[in-house]
Amino acid sequence: MSDTPTAPVIVADQPGTFPHSVLAERHPAIIRQVRDAFPYEPGQRAALDALLANCTRGTIEPLPADAHDRERWTAWGMDTYAGRSWYDVPWLWSESWFYRRLLHAVGYFDPGPWQGIDPFRPAKLAELDSPATDEELAALDDLTGRPEQDQATALLHGSLWGNRADLGFRLSAEGTQETAAVPALVADDSERLWPLLGPSGTGTLCLVADNAGRELVPDLLLIAHLLAHGRIGRALLHIKPYPYYVSDATTADVLDAVRRLTGAGGAAAEYGRGLWDALTDGRITLRAHPFSCAPLPYEEMPDDLRADFAAATLTVFKGDLNYRRLVGDRHWPPTTPFADVTAYFPGPVAALRTLKSDVITGLSTETEAALTAAEGRRWRTSGTHALIQVRT
Repeated sequence: MSDTPTAPVIVADQPGTFPHSVLAERHPAIIRQVRDAFPYEPGQRAALDALLANCTRGTIEPLPADAHDRERWTAWGMDTYAGRSWYDVPWLWSESWFYRRLLHAVGYFDPGPWQGIDPFRPAKLAELDSPATDEELAALDDLTGRPEQDQATALLHGSLWGNRADLGFRLSAEGTQETAAVPALVADDSERLWPLLGPSGTGTLCLVADNAGRELVPDLLLIAHLLAHGRIGRALLHIKPYPYYVSDATTADVLDAVRRLTGAGGAAAEYGRGLWDALTDGRITLRAHPFSCAPLPYEEMPDDLRADFAAATLTVFKGDLNYRRLVGDRHWPPTTPFADVTAYFPGPVAALRTLKSDVITGLSTETEAALTAAEGRRWRTSGTHALIQVRT
């Protein structure tokens, strides 16, 4: 990004803005949801109540001296921001800090009976087991008789739209451009994406996953398809090492999704069995790097993670949070070239993202003007628009 003019870092200090509403409204709602999801003990419930008061009216308090990751968070800026309001530090940092403090409150990292219990698991499983998921998986049967490229395109759009994946699965060879999901794309570099996988089918796809449940399933289906049809030889799936941002995918969530597929019948079960086999023979490898939960942009990634991405034929970043970390959580002018803000990345990179926050790059002047005229700023955060961006 050295040749790109610096844009202001997003903070949440302005009432009425989307970042402010996340800290002031969404985080308290998440605490209440977690508090009601489990029969937590009095100490945990008191800690959740204290977090509610602290994150809305208090200041940032460092982790305890015996926290296993205190040194890591110190390197990530904890001491720098200690004593400051949650609203006055970078929004990306305060959001990530919230989830680390929530895990501390419920004893996720502490020895004892609650260690390793995902506070978001009930919500994840409810979504994964919903009738809507059944409908989406049944739609896979309609794809099996179509040309391979049509299947790949449909699964790419399923991965893009996440829990609106049914729109993607039902894309047809005849009506792709008329399907409702596609005109909502504010940028579409998909035709540049496929050639990056290479002609030999031996390349490595690195996919940085976003959410679990109905949003992870389409990611896994896309990987399974590319492996089964020889478009790639191997996939690295980057997930979170611990629960994060309510629904971000962990190893347990990957296993739940694969089991959901294998138990669904039809084409979904075939995909599930393919994924199971690929995990067992090493064609799919899981990664859970600590930096996946860092409150920092990927431009600051450590060397070992950089090497992982550099070795990939193509790295795909899924979802809104990963996009913010990929391009930098800043008030970029929307027409700032995507290639400029990702110039630091050590290899070909793509972003599949449904828009759910203010950060945006890579739009044409005409697209930005049309969106703003029709919707003001709502198009940035409503989840009704998406993008596929590629930098070779």
